[in-house]
Amino acid sequence: MTTGAQTPQPVRPRRSRVRGFLPLAVAAWLVLEIWLLTVVAGASNGLVVFLVLVGGVVLGSVVIKRAGRRAFKNLTETLQQQQGGTVTPGPRPNSEGNGLMMLGGLLLIIPGLVSDALGLLLLVPPVQKAVSRQAERTFERKLREAAHGSLGGAFQQVRIHRPDGKVVQGEVIRDEPGTTPGDTPQGPPPPLTR
Repeated sequence: MTTGAQTPQPVRPRRSRVRGFLPLAVAAWLVLEIWLLTVVAGASNGLVVFLVLVGGVVLGSVVIKRAGRRAFKNLTETLQQQQGGTVTPGPRPNSEGNGLMMLGGLLLIIPGLVSDALGLLLLVPPVQKAVSRQAERTFERKLREAAHGSLGGAFQQVRIHRPDGKVVQGEVIRDEPGTTPGDTPQGPPPPLTR
C-alpha cells in the first residue's frame, strides 16, 4: 500500500465530451423517431405512416428546390450588378433564410416525425430570423475566441502520441536553411518522426 500523493487525473477537454455524447444523442433520436412512427401506425394504420413519410419527402424536395432557385437567382443578380459596376451594399431582401430553408427541407426529407416537425418549424420566418441571429452570435463569439491565437499557430501545433498512451502537445519550430542571409541549403530537413 502506497502512502504517496496520487497524481491528479487530467480533465478531459470539452470537445472529447461532445464527441462521446454525439453518438448517444443520435441513437436516442433514432429510437424516438421509430417509436413515434410505431405509435402513429398503432393509432391509425401503416398507410397513414407511409403517406406521412412520402409527404415529407415531397414537401422537403419542393422546399429545397425553391430555396436553391432563390439562391441562384440572387447570385445571378449580384453577378450582373457587379459586371455593370453597380453594387448595392447590404444584404438583399430575399437572401436571408436560404440556408435554413434548405436545412428545413432536408429535415423534412429525413424520415421521422420529430425531424418533420423541426423542418416545418425552420420554415416559419420568425423562427428563421431567431435561429439566424443566434447562429450569427455564436459564430462571432467563436471567432473572437479563435482570435486570441494566431491562425498560423494553429497549423503549427502538434500532438505526439507516446507508446504509453499519453499525449504530449507541443509546437513545431523549424528553422529553414536559406531564410537568413549567408545560409545555404545543406540537404533535406530531418524527419519529424522516429
